[in-house]
Amino acid sequence: MKPTISSDLSQSLRAIYEAPPPHVSFEFFPPASPQAEEKLWQSVATLAPLSPRFVSVTYGAGGSTRARTHATIARILKETTLTPAAHLTCVGASREEIDTIAEDYWQMGVRHIVALRGDVEGGGTYHPHPEGYAYADDLVRGLMQRHPFDISVAAYPETHPQALSAKDDLDHLKRKLDAGATRAITQFFFDVDVYARFIEKAQAAGIRAEIIPGILPVTNVAQVKKFAAMCGAAIPHWLARLCEGLDDQPDLRHLIGAMVAAEQCRLLRALGVEHFHFYTLNRAELTHAICHILGIR
Repeated sequence: MKPTISSDLSQSLRAIYEAPPPHVSFEFFPPASPQAEEKLWQSVATLAPLSPRFVSVTYGAGGSTRARTHATIARILKETTLTPAAHLTCVGASREEIDTIAEDYWQMGVRHIVALRGDVEGGGTYHPHPEGYAYADDLVRGLMQRHPFDISVAAYPETHPQALSAKDDLDHLKRKLDAGATRAITQFFFDVDVYARFIEKAQAAGIRAEIIPGILPVTNVAQVKKFAAMCGAAIPHWLARLCEGLDDQPDLRHLIGAMVAAEQCRLLRALGVEHFHFYTLNRAELTHAICHILGIR
């Protein structure tokens, strides 16, 4: 018997593809060499015409890229029409130092901050600076006392690896939002059901702010496994299987990576998601292709 697609499913798929395209934002990291800098600005030039809501620039563990993050933000403001979001962390700095950085950003014209606890350089257990902001919710309060920043914070659908429990992690997210943050951006994930369950729990906890899914296009499974081990994300068995035997076939890996991320976004769209945040790794090609599939021109 010839298989058929139910009319409800067909209408649902058609509605997704015929709907107005979603919003997007992109994350970059500050370059560490002239070659990396050239690659970054090529990526920025490729993705800028897609009119993202904002582009964020990361802040290395322990504040290790502070100067480079600042320089990258300054160049985005000077040479593009993009809206930059500067990452800022608590780790390894006093309140006075962080307040000075925040004030510098405000004077530059930066209005959007991604406020994070941050990671310890070289790994290890986090301990608050004795004269600093202890955690991200403290940082959010401090920023809001200085200026009316638009603040994004982090969310972990699969629970932060250092959280006491999933409930404790969700409670901390609520404290960050209650402190004045506008929205949350999730760590990357691959199982759409994980995001759906997380949103249900967040809503049950009284969280009403936008929670933007973070999307990581996969081209190197070994690299992604390393990232996942650091942030508590799971690598589904099916994803590892898809990329088996492709170590020396980068073009095919890229095609599969684009397919997986586009399907993930399509399923999330069916849940009502209207904004995707892409972890670009300073590589534009896959993100650009996925956006094209999503109808973003």
